[in-house]
Amino acid sequence: MVSYIMVKIMDIKLNDILVMKKEHPCGGKDFLVLRVGMDFRVRCVKCNREVMVPRQKIEKNIKKVLRDGEQVNV
Repeated sequence: MVSYIMVKIMDIKLNDILVMKKEHPCGGKDFLVLRVGMDFRVRCVKCNREVMVPRQKIEKNIKKVLRDGEQVNV
């Protein structure tokens, strides 16, 4: 018997701004998306630090997504 696990993947694109639930150590909550895949490369808008974060961890901590200055439902 074969079982499948259905996982909903959020529609996040390059140059989206992710507003996170938790703050970065510098105090910023907004991150610019630079790379999308199994891992995300994001840049803190406040301090410009870049980090690689696994997809599962970042999707769990997203509060809202801004695309072209407007909130997007993902």
